[in-house]
Amino acid sequence: MKLSRRLIPDIDILQTFECAARHGSFTQAARELNLTQSAVSRQMSELEGQIGVLLFERIRQRVVLSDAGQKFLPEVRRLLGLTEEMMLRAMAASQSASSLNIATLPTFGSRWLMPRLPDFLHRHPEMALSVASRSEPFDFEEEPFDLAIHYGQPIWAHATCTYLCSELIVPVGSPKLCAANPVKTPAELASSAPLLHLSTRPKAWASWFETVQAEIATPYKGHRFEYFSMVIEAALAGLGFALLPRYLIEQEVASGRLLVLFEQPLQTENSYYLVVPDHKKENALAQSFITWIAHQVTEGPTVPLIIR
Repeated sequence: MKLSRRLIPDIDILQTFECAARHGSFTQAARELNLTQSAVSRQMSELEGQIGVLLFERIRQRVVLSDAGQKFLPEVRRLLGLTEEMMLRAMAASQSASSLNIATLPTFGSRWLMPRLPDFLHRHPEMALSVASRSEPFDFEEEPFDLAIHYGQPIWAHATCTYLCSELIVPVGSPKLCAANPVKTPAELASSAPLLHLSTRPKAWASWFETVQAEIATPYKGHRFEYFSMVIEAALAGLGFALLPRYLIEQEVASGRLLVLFEQPLQTENSYYLVVPDHKKENALAQSFITWIAHQVTEGPTVPLIIR
């Protein structure tokens, strides 16, 4: 896609806009940026003329963002942040023979990937690695990642998805909760203590009860949390029983801080995939990472149970 230079503002002017908006003052912005007050005013007039709307309302000795300015500010900050990130990546890569930019699911990255990355870096000591958190598919044309770790179906525009593993989850509870609410059958779970739910997967418990052929009238009752990290902490605190992957709670289970109630896992409809954009298919380092992580997933007595 060919860009129109007429529509691309000067990065310095955007920095001036952000600074003036933050201070609510052209004078303060001029002082921070080492400019004159008239230079700041002139740049803002130029930006307003380019966009065709007023970004500031002049009120006595202050400037206040207009409605258009308030809508414009978050986008400017996002662009400035991306620009800074791009420069930092380029500077880091310039000091290394090669680089690899990975987008990964948050909990997968922190709980499973990070402890294993030293092995990959040991195999590629010359490289610079960048890992960022992404929960949903994105446009590889807009975000310069070499690959992504994706949970869902093998569908991603202008990219190739390689199967990594399926997802299996098991019911767990804290020792204190299990002692206070001893359950001998899956059917007793719902009536013994609250069930902990992930907000984005409200039907998980209902699916598990169906899998183990337990008829439960209210599988949707209980506490809800936005992230799996919150569900784990809630389970550790004894707030209820949770459905979690064994891999995600390896240390907690090994130390006895969480107990697996029944060895009857639920396999979800979605799986985990490695995604490489079409224009990065020939990236040798990305292919090496795919081979390496596939080995990490399959090694050991059991296949790691992965969840975001």
